[in-house]
Amino acid sequence: MPAHEGPQRSYDAVIVGGGHNGLVAAAYLARAGRSVLVLERLGNTGGAAVSTRPFTGVDARLSRYSYLVSLLPKKIVRDLGLDFRVRTRTVSSYTPVERDGRPTGLLVGGGERRTREAFARLTGGESEYRAWQEFYDMTGRVAKNVFPTLTEPLPTRDELRRRVDDEKAWRVLFEEPIGVAVEARFADDLVRGVVLTDALIGTFADAHDPSLAQNRCFLYHVIGGGTGAWDVPVGGMGALTDALAGAARDAGAVLATGHEVLGISSDGRAAEVTYRTADGEGVVGARHVLVNASPQELAVLTGDQPPTPAEGAQLKVNMLLKRLPRLKDAEVDPREAFSGTFHIAEGYRQLATAHAQAAAGRLPEAPPSEIYCHSLTDPTILGPGLVEQGYQTLTLFGLHTPARLFDHDNDGVREELLASTLAQLDAHLAEPLADCLATDADGRPCIEAKTPLDLERDLRLPGGNIFHRELSWPYAQEGTGRWGVETRHANVLLCGAGAVRGGGVSGVPGHNAAMAVLEQLGD
Repeated sequence: MPAHEGPQRSYDAVIVGGGHNGLVAAAYLARAGRSVLVLERLGNTGGAAVSTRPFTGVDARLSRYSYLVSLLPKKIVRDLGLDFRVRTRTVSSYTPVERDGRPTGLLVGGGERRTREAFARLTGGESEYRAWQEFYDMTGRVAKNVFPTLTEPLPTRDELRRRVDDEKAWRVLFEEPIGVAVEARFADDLVRGVVLTDALIGTFADAHDPSLAQNRCFLYHVIGGGTGAWDVPVGGMGALTDALAGAARDAGAVLATGHEVLGISSDGRAAEVTYRTADGEGVVGARHVLVNASPQELAVLTGDQPPTPAEGAQLKVNMLLKRLPRLKDAEVDPREAFSGTFHIAEGYRQLATAHAQAAAGRLPEAPPSEIYCHSLTDPTILGPGLVEQGYQTLTLFGLHTPARLFDHDNDGVREELLASTLAQLDAHLAEPLADCLATDADGRPCIEAKTPLDLERDLRLPGGNIFHRELSWPYAQEGTGRWGVETRHANVLLCGAGAVRGGGVSGVPGHNAAMAVLEQLGD
């Protein structure tokens, strides 16, 4: 919204925060004929789901924070008429390892025959591949039954259990630590580690953590789209939020950037939202307020007691390369290895050791991480000149690096962790990654790293937690409300990742908050 235009005095719905969930809610409510105002603190909408050019003078538009799509229901894309597409990755993952003094690895993807042969090459037999098939057939059945419930009113635990309709799967995923199933089904340490990684994305937990935080993380990583597939957003993640912003505006919503919300007052029927701009403060009235921010921020805005602080546990690194590096495992093409998820230092024992070291207050000696190359699947994020020269992007996501490790010296620890993480990658390359890095217009290497504290500063993610708080089970519990977005204020709803069934780029909390509002209004 142009700076000289102020919001009108009152709206049916004021949405605090213009991230993807807030934009989903805005588009649904505006399409239902409601007056909608989105107030966004930053100079642009999109939140963590944005594409930017992080390297000076380089025509590469990277998904700077969130970067893959799995949990976004096709229903939302259809309902809102979004011009947004994803592309599947033909390779799921590649995990390098040294066995008997020689470089090898596990390539999952490229067809059933190739995957079976890759398992046999690594493990010397068929049993691990059969176990892999059986395990993911099970998670696939769960995904098919659970994913559609995310955009429905919250089921009870018993209702969801009946939907799953598989007592063994229910026990494995919902009742006992995921480490029990991994150890019972798989014998190879590397295979065990590849399975476990989906339970640790942005989640600082051990395979046997009694809280089952790792199980909740694993569940959300294997149910997306009813299949568990993780796809590449065409045009980068910003293509999604640009499409959402366009859909909201076209439906009549007002998007006001540079508007920082300071407080929300509500009597349960009407609310007032106080905001600040470069020109001063203002107040706008609303029948409903939807907060696309963390539960901690919601509490600050409403004057309530904040929940227990969250803690992020990841390193995010963006890179641009002049070329992909060659691998020590000459039997695998780097273009295949990096097109899926390239696992580094993620053997089962390595993951346990890294967690134990970080829990003791030390950086992991062998930091686990995973990498993928967006531009192999979607070269449109690079300028034509870069594509012609063979440039590629790399996105790295590191595990088991909780925010507490950076408290005393964020900049220094970031550099130390980045160096040791890249050293783990270099151990499997036939040439140093540094030799492949592109340089920007000022001659600096095209690489940037973000710690949890950086994400807290840049995006106001509490503790740098990418899910805003621990992921929740996708069923009703005490106090969760009908849609999982309700708060103690009847007309103030949480539509961000911290809602029940939030986390990831899904739009689900935005959809569900909009549905809750429309139900209250009798639509």
